[in-house]
Amino acid sequence: MRKRLIVTSLIVIVMQSPTHVNAGAFATELTQALNHGQLVMSYIRQGEQLANEIQMYQNMLRNVKQLPGQTYGPIAADLNNLANIVQGGQALAYSLSNLDALFRTTYPGYSTSPTAYYRQYQQWSQTSLDTTLGVLRAAGLQGQQLQSEQNVLNSLRGMAQTSDGQMQALQVMGEVNEQQVQQLMKLRQLMIADMTSKQAYQATMIQQNVSQEAASEWFFKGGGVSGDGKQYLPGLQ
Repeated sequence: MRKRLIVTSLIVIVMQSPTHVNAGAFATELTQALNHGQLVMSYIRQGEQLANEIQMYQNMLRNVKQLPGQTYGPIAADLNNLANIVQGGQALAYSLSNLDALFRTTYPGYSTSPTAYYRQYQQWSQTSLDTTLGVLRAAGLQGQQLQSEQNVLNSLRGMAQTSDGQMQALQVMGEVNEQQVQQLMKLRQLMIADMTSKQAYQATMIQQNVSQEAASEWFFKGGGVSGDGKQYLPGLQ
C-alpha cells in the first residue's frame, strides 16, 4: 500500500513538472524523487521496528508484574483448632503429648489382680465416648471452616479471571496448588482423629475381655472367699 502511494506521488510530481524541462533535468528530478521515496520507506520501516520493540517491552513488563494481593488460607490456625477440639474429658486425642502414657494407664492389659472392675469399666467406656465425641467435634469444626474456604476459592477464581501476564497466572496457580495441599492436610488430620476413635473403642473391647479373663483366673487360683460366714473354696460346691 505504501509503495503504491509513493509511486502515485512520483507520478504526480512528474506530471506537475514544467513541459519545457529537458530530458537531463527530468532524469535528475526523477532520481531525486526515487531517493526521497526510499528514504521515506526506510523511516517507515524504522518506525515499525520501534513500535514492535515497544510492544515487546510492554509484554515483558506485563509478564513480570505480580499480583497486587495474594490469598492464603489460615491453615496453621485451622490445624491447631482441630488438634485442640479433639481433646476433652478422657479422650485419647492424637494431639496429646502424653498419649502413650495415658493409653497405657487407661488400658493396662491383662492383670491377675483386678480391683474395682465396675470403676475401670466406667473409665474405659467414658474414654471411648469422649474420643468419639472429639472426632464429631472435629468434623463439625471442619464443616464451619467450609464457608471461609469457599471465600478463598472465590477470591482465587476472581484473580484467575483478571490475571494479566504470565507471572500473575503462575502466582494464581501456585495459590490454587497450596489450597489443594491444605485440604489434604485437613483431610489427613480428620482421618487420624477417626482412626484414634476407632482404636480407642477397640482397646476398650479388648481390655474388657482381658479383664474378665483376669478376674476369672484370680477367682479360681486365689484363696478362699468369705461372705456370709461360710467359707467357700474355689472350684468346690
